[in-house]
Amino acid sequence: MLDFPRGFFSILRGGRLFMRYPRLLKLVLIPFLINVVTFSLAVYFGLQFFHDFVLNLLPQGDAWYWVVLYYALWLTVGLLTLVLVFFCFTVVGNLIASPFNELLSERIESLLLPEVEAAPFSLRAFGRDMLRVWLVELKKMSLFVVAMLVLLLLNLLPVVGNLLYGVLSILLTLFFLAWEYFAFVHERKNRDFRYQRQYLMQRKQLVLGFAFGVLLMLAVPFLQLVCIPVAVAGATLLWCEERAGHRLIS
Repeated sequence: MLDFPRGFFSILRGGRLFMRYPRLLKLVLIPFLINVVTFSLAVYFGLQFFHDFVLNLLPQGDAWYWVVLYYALWLTVGLLTLVLVFFCFTVVGNLIASPFNELLSERIESLLLPEVEAAPFSLRAFGRDMLRVWLVELKKMSLFVVAMLVLLLLNLLPVVGNLLYGVLSILLTLFFLAWEYFAFVHERKNRDFRYQRQYLMQRKQLVLGFAFGVLLMLAVPFLQLVCIPVAVAGATLLWCEERAGHRLIS
């Protein structure tokens, strides 16, 4: 039962790593700028889409029921637009910043586990790893999108379809978030998808707590901008603590 809060608060402890090791901040600068640009563009185009396209399609009339219908639909499409903005920011931001996130994970591991030496930085090696990481990220994103589209079919089922879709889509999102950030360690260790899936499923409470922490941070305005590097640090910290057999940072 202690695994859930340990996973949940690993996000905060991951943030403390940057205060304990300020040299890590230079690895966060470029991903942070990427996140700022991506988030700004997602919000801008989301607002444009909502205002110029969606609002023009909403039915309007003078009767009271048209007013009720208008605002009900306005709220619905507004929430859908927010989800779209959130999804685009998370997917695009993670995809672009993924090589830097893997480098950050490697440096954190070398700091927490002194016996692990980080490889010296090489622009050629970084460029080679960038292509590999992007291909892995594209595969993960594609799998997530396909799974979500399949789950959408559940809405066709009468009565229980919407409930099943709501529950399973949330569980899928939590699994995806945990997989996304733990993968930065596992990919460096050449662990395949089967190993990564088993790793997550064998630590359900820990993984669930971690994923809830990430989801909550992504839901808070402006915290999204620092969520990705903090989540990478939190996942790497949990992996290092498991290897060391004890807590490495309070």
